[in-house]
Amino acid sequence: MDTIEMNRKAVWLLQEWDPFKFGIDAYETEIADVVASLHDIDHPSELARKIQEVYEHSFEQWIPLEKCVEISYKLIALKYEMKCII
Repeated sequence: MDTIEMNRKAVWLLQEWDPFKFGIDAYETEIADVVASLHDIDHPSELARKIQEVYEHSFEQWIPLEKCVEISYKLIALKYEMKCII
């Protein structure tokens, strides 16, 4: 899996996640921020805190950290899948 494919899959995962049930098109900026962070962050807890921060900043609503950890593990798994194939 190359970086472009990883990014596409990460975008899809985040769209499907839809934490506030606003619909998949409601989070373009937040998804871009999270995918960019995914390239720099390797630990699921750190990524989860970043996800929580990004969405809270945009929507002024808090997402429980546990929910962010669930999606962060999926995103980190994608990242490691990409690294293993390269």
